[in-house]
Amino acid sequence: MDLILWRHAEAIDLDLVGDDMMRYLTPRGEKQAKRVAAWLDRQMPDGAKVFASPAIRAEQTASALERKFKINAALSPLATPDQLLELVQWPYGKGCTLVVGHQPTLGQVVSRLVGLQESECALKKGALWWLRYRERDGVGQTVVVTVQSPELV
Repeated sequence: MDLILWRHAEAIDLDLVGDDMMRYLTPRGEKQAKRVAAWLDRQMPDGAKVFASPAIRAEQTASALERKFKINAALSPLATPDQLLELVQWPYGKGCTLVVGHQPTLGQVVSRLVGLQESECALKKGALWWLRYRERDGVGQTVVVTVQSPELV
């Protein structure tokens, strides 16, 4: 199974709208989302499943990919790593799944899956981690396929 964790791109400050779920991408965030989406579209298999948080900024980020996606509350800003992992059926899901979500949840999932000492890994706005589960000699392993940021794609 491949799992791609994509943090939403740069969004406006909370104090401008008053509702965290209504925050939308800045012009810079729109450019970040488009740049990463273009890279992802070249790399991801056609049948990949795509899920996004119901927050506007995550929906806008996912929309930049121009593929169908499902909105799921298990990816909301205060979702837990367990909710995310259950949604994508890690590690036994089939194929490739892309999740567009938020910190700290995405960073907590990365830390757990790759065995970092810290409970949370920082994911830059608009950046992604592509992880793969495989079994070798009967032992499950999480492999980091790539880590990308909007400035590097």
